[in-house]
Amino acid sequence: MNMFSKLGLPGHLKWGYLGVLIFMMGDGVEQGWLSPYLLEHGMSIQQSATLFTVYGITIAISSWFSGVLAESYGPRRAMLMGLLLYIIGTVGFVGKGMAHLDYASMLIFYAIRGFGYPLFAYSFMVWITYRTPKNMLGRAVGWFWFVFTGGLNVLGAYYSSWAIVRLGYENTLWSSILWVSIGAFFALVLNRDKFVTKTAQESKVAELMSGLTIVKREPKVLLGGLVRVINTTAQFAFPVFLPIYMAEHGFDTQQWLKIWGTIFTSNILFNLMFGFVGDRVGWRNTIMWFGGIGCALTTVLLYYAPVWFGGSYVAVLVAGIAWGGLLAGYVPLSALVPSLVKEEKGAAMAILNLGAGLPVFVGPALVGLLIGSIGSEGVIWVLAALYVLSAVLTYFIKIDEKSAKTEVD
Repeated sequence: MNMFSKLGLPGHLKWGYLGVLIFMMGDGVEQGWLSPYLLEHGMSIQQSATLFTVYGITIAISSWFSGVLAESYGPRRAMLMGLLLYIIGTVGFVGKGMAHLDYASMLIFYAIRGFGYPLFAYSFMVWITYRTPKNMLGRAVGWFWFVFTGGLNVLGAYYSSWAIVRLGYENTLWSSILWVSIGAFFALVLNRDKFVTKTAQESKVAELMSGLTIVKREPKVLLGGLVRVINTTAQFAFPVFLPIYMAEHGFDTQQWLKIWGTIFTSNILFNLMFGFVGDRVGWRNTIMWFGGIGCALTTVLLYYAPVWFGGSYVAVLVAGIAWGGLLAGYVPLSALVPSLVKEEKGAAMAILNLGAGLPVFVGPALVGLLIGSIGSEGVIWVLAALYVLSAVLTYFIKIDEKSAKTEVD
């Protein structure tokens, strides 16, 4: 227990963290290969993008409501609801949609599946927020993002690169049900921590609505939400078209999955580093220069690396590591936005949560809308321009010094 406290990890929630890690690994098994798989089986890239867009819409909705449901009914029930929706969606998507190449079924069941992980993971973040001492809450939330990203983008990618060869594509997706169930066992059964639910249901509706109205009272919170959307838009746009682009330059699916997994290994390590950098050079400066400008440059580098370096695997890997590392430059946004307000920090965080959910469909939607007219090269430049825009927007997110003494500009 003492060891966990020194690491900033709440010992009474350790099984929950492990559960989220394993659950998100199961959820991430298809991220790097589903789009090219569907194209190989007769779907257009626009259809693939639409599928991911619909999936992202339900993720955004689920992200928004997860906190309210967790507070009203308890995170354990909300997480169980997420597990059940995930399983129902996966069974329908693989058993009916993929098995019969039924696009309508794919859209319906992949959308249902999208409600799953936000209810499971973000409800656990509410659990962390309420059951962790204030003096270690920042580190505790940091560990949450470590296991969330580590499961979804790192372990999920590495596992699927192994599984699709040995199990096949459809069986790899079936196996995700096993992993999310194991994760739920750790988080909901072995995790014995108690959570007392709030009794005033009406206040939860008011709290949810305040997350919408705060953007009128505090426009800078809206700017922060927009920056959060841009932050990971490319992360969810890349899997729709980059695997196909990389295949054209000699990279097979297993190689791309290993690159994708390494990108987010870099990301979770730099997540910790940029927390310290933000405290030293300023939250805004870190987001603007490392996050916005850094990601704009490395997005372009990642795309052109196969061309400039003759299809070198190492060059693409290094470019990916650089992009994944600088993506962590946006980490201080979670400190910056709540510091814009004195009392409505929960509402400000609701905007950030919504901003975290929206990219899951904004990214694929951008690809679907633009790739037919400007191609993959044009999409890359649009994504790079959005990162520059995020740096400009961040410049205007200035904190009243009375509100946050820790911010350094």
